[in-house]
Amino acid sequence: MRFQSYRKRFDDLSEQEILALAISSEEDDGRIYRGYAERLRAEYPASAAMFDGMASEEDQHRQRLIALHEARFGSVIPLIRREHVAGYYNRRPVWLVRNLGLERIREEASAMEQQAERFYAAAAARTTDAATRRLLGDLAAAEAGHRARAGELETRHLDVDAREAEDKAAHRQFVLTWVQPGLAGLMDGSVSTLAPIFATAFATQDSWTTFLVGVAASVGAGISMGFTEAVSDDGALSGRGSPLKRGIASGVMTAVGGLGHAMPYLIGHFWTATGIAFAIVFVELWAIAWIQNRYMETPFLRAALQVVLGGALVLAAGILIGSG
Repeated sequence: MRFQSYRKRFDDLSEQEILALAISSEEDDGRIYRGYAERLRAEYPASAAMFDGMASEEDQHRQRLIALHEARFGSVIPLIRREHVAGYYNRRPVWLVRNLGLERIREEASAMEQQAERFYAAAAARTTDAATRRLLGDLAAAEAGHRARAGELETRHLDVDAREAEDKAAHRQFVLTWVQPGLAGLMDGSVSTLAPIFATAFATQDSWTTFLVGVAASVGAGISMGFTEAVSDDGALSGRGSPLKRGIASGVMTAVGGLGHAMPYLIGHFWTATGIAFAIVFVELWAIAWIQNRYMETPFLRAALQVVLGGALVLAAGILIGSG
């Protein structure tokens, strides 16, 4: 509440301040669209051209608003921005959305236009002053027109072929950065930990000891795989994306793969825990096969045969070693 005391209420703004607020908002949105364009230009030139066009539209709106301000109030525009007004819609800084995917950036841009239109329309409906109502209504109409213009720009710069090509490139980047390292981690965590966990289980037939070994193996493998993935390739030449993202995907999924069949040993009854662990291993291996089929385009039967056969061999080795 104390923070909001330093911000003006929208109802307390004068017509000049409302117009100044609209001008600064259009300036900010133009910068955001140009930031999107620069972020996408190298990989998605058609979308970059669309955002360049939307930034130009914001410039035109700003120029019209400045001309209106000069006609009504003179050339000195009050310094008032979004953060100065309580309840006014805010934009996320470009650096917060810089690493978002292509489709998410498009959604952010659409949300920007909808927020502006709704705000101006709601503000116009709340005021009783005729001049202020007319001004806010004009701004709402301008934002609605901008949304329609944005659709025209998308049609012009982002035809079906261009959109499909960019969507394919975005999907490929998602696979390289997240799916591929995550899948490698899940396979390593699910399969490589089978031997030590089940060897311990059948050697000791003690649930708690097996659980501790399973957690240690899973977490250790996750840390190792995460660091290995992160330092093995900076992504500059391979195009596989951020090493930090790949390291997180690989490390987390490695740990998850091992912990999946270690967690049942929190159950005190050994054979109940082992039966549940066997079932989880089955689910893990089939999940790996499904991911390979879904994202790596590996035929499902071939993926299932490879994963299940490999997992079964490692599981059998662990059981034999533990039983011996």
